[in-house]
Amino acid sequence: MAADYQFAAGKHHIFLIACRLYETTMLRTIGTFFRMLRTGWVLVRHDALVPEEYAGAVPWFVRLFGAISRIFAIRGRADNPGERFARALEELGPAYIKFGQILSTRGDMLDPVFVKGLSRLKDKVPPFEMKKAESALATEWGAPWQEKLATLSEPIAAASVAQVHKATLKTGEDVAVKILRPQIRKAMRQDMDVLHMVAGLAETFVPHTRRLGPKAFVTTADRALQLELDLRLEAAAASELSEAAVETGYFKVPEIYWDLGGKDVLVTEWIDGKAVSDDTILSDPKIDTKDVAQKVMQTFLATSFDYGVFHADMHEGNMIVDDDGTLVLIDFGILGRLSPQEQRFHAEILYGFIRRDYLRIAEIHFEAGYVPAKHTVEDFASALRSVGEPIFGKKASDVSMSRVLLQLFEITDIFDMEMQPQLIMLQKTMMQTEGVCRRLDPEFDMWSTAEPIVSNSMRRELGIEGRLGDLLDNMDRARRTLEKLPDATENIAALAQAWVNGEVDLSKNPALKNGSHKSGVGKPIAWAGLGALAAAGGYWIVSQL
Repeated sequence: MAADYQFAAGKHHIFLIACRLYETTMLRTIGTFFRMLRTGWVLVRHDALVPEEYAGAVPWFVRLFGAISRIFAIRGRADNPGERFARALEELGPAYIKFGQILSTRGDMLDPVFVKGLSRLKDKVPPFEMKKAESALATEWGAPWQEKLATLSEPIAAASVAQVHKATLKTGEDVAVKILRPQIRKAMRQDMDVLHMVAGLAETFVPHTRRLGPKAFVTTADRALQLELDLRLEAAAASELSEAAVETGYFKVPEIYWDLGGKDVLVTEWIDGKAVSDDTILSDPKIDTKDVAQKVMQTFLATSFDYGVFHADMHEGNMIVDDDGTLVLIDFGILGRLSPQEQRFHAEILYGFIRRDYLRIAEIHFEAGYVPAKHTVEDFASALRSVGEPIFGKKASDVSMSRVLLQLFEITDIFDMEMQPQLIMLQKTMMQTEGVCRRLDPEFDMWSTAEPIVSNSMRRELGIEGRLGDLLDNMDRARRTLEKLPDATENIAALAQAWVNGEVDLSKNPALKNGSHKSGVGKPIAWAGLGALAAAGGYWIVSQL
């Protein structure tokens, strides 16, 4: 009886836990739904859902909805539709601000007036109170900031996730103190829940979007943003990229003060200079914007294709040109990575465009599995030629990137190409970087800038060094495989013995239907013996290399 009672009590306890989990999930879903409605309402109130300035460019039913929504818009808002949209995103939260920051780099795709309005999102987000900043430092350091610092300024810059203060150490060095926003993790989680819901609804009710993988996109972005909320990881990312900075000479990373850092606080070297987001940089006679644009693109390409790791949030607000003209990257909260195979694929794709070898580009896409095998390499190569030839060798000012992207989108649809979640960061950062370069230099030549870096990468990957590296990698994989073969052959021998004893019935295997399971008993045992012999001999050969 006691045992039955305990079992029943245990079942009841599990049932209660399940009910609570279900209730929590339901409440969270309901909360997310209402936050999604709030998102639409905030956009309506700011006249940012279907701005009147662009109503003529949308279908009639969307135009009608926009006209009705403007009845509820608050009057006296900014005249610039981009600024209205930016203010709505600021009110909505950090995840939305990140979205706006990406849009703000695309002056070639969007109305320049709209983009100018979005620029406030780069580094002009309202800061939080100084008292909260001091409290955060006291919590992180276990003592008032006065015990660690000689001075601490009011916020110098504020972004969606954190804000920066200028400070002076007791030893006299000027430093930048980055502090996470209070309750930012909770706010970010709620924002991402809304975006997850919107992505799910899009895939459910707009089947055409499934190929683009909105749910996978949001999941990837969610993971990246969660990593951004631990400043210890940002410090590690900055340290990793500083190695590439020293070796390439294209950019600089501020020095990190590890002993003052923590989960919510990051302290780095202070950089005197001008942010690339500052409009005066375009007319400053002391700054060569063409050279800066070249360094920005070279930095992205070199770190991506040569090191497999790159700054994945390269908007203008995260770049500074110091007093010596050096490009300095800051804010390493989002780091992108490429596997060695992905590095080679994408470097070779870009190299193919530089050489106008569209057949090879197509072959790479098929080898990587980006294009379904039901299509032909030749057809895909022809489609790529239609994109590459009109823009090859042209300056940025002569290319409509919006038309190019639209054509690429149509091609991915024709050839049933699905979004690759692991490459979202690379594609997003490429878009950001190219947008920054266009702003700095309207005649920016992507091809001549990329050619030396990509060519060097190809010589390394496809030359003697790369082939030798491939050989060594393959030999190492072979060694690990051979190490496992003895166990595998024992398993095969055990299976064969079980078959002989009638404990296992393999007669349903089509490969064995033409013969008795006993008459062929010698085959698996023979193969097991050969496998063991190959394992022993092969392992000895590899171990001697």
